[in-house]
Amino acid sequence: MTSLQETITSAWKEAMKAGETGRRDTLSSLRAAIKNQEIEARGALTDEAVQAVVNKEAKRRREAITEYQKVGRDDLAAREQSELEILTAYLPSQLSDEELRALVVATVASVGASSPKDMGIVMKALQPQIAGKADGKLASSMVKEALS
Repeated sequence: MTSLQETITSAWKEAMKAGETGRRDTLSSLRAAIKNQEIEARGALTDEAVQAVVNKEAKRRREAITEYQKVGRDDLAAREQSELEILTAYLPSQLSDEELRALVVATVASVGASSPKDMGIVMKALQPQIAGKADGKLASSMVKEALS
């Protein structure tokens, strides 16, 4: 079984051979982010750590798209969108709103939360279940809704 990092590297090599500059550049920046994380960690990264880097890069693209759209730079937003689509291939499949809501309800019940004061406890229990599979802000708002 190949690691996520090896998969990304081989996709980068394929993009270079095929002359796909957009894909190559996106994967190059992802590889650089992974390399920087390895330097910080002072060693090789696990697949989970590489996945966290991919999530962080995808989140950066989503935020950039929003900002560019606010200021009317649709050309830059489109470029970020195409980069996000490339990165999405290396993300785990995302939970649907219904699946996320079901997880939130189950987590609230399992930790015995009953008021908005318990939000931190619920989020702490929920986070490992949704890491990389759902947006934290959306999960947070669903937990608030479930506790109110």
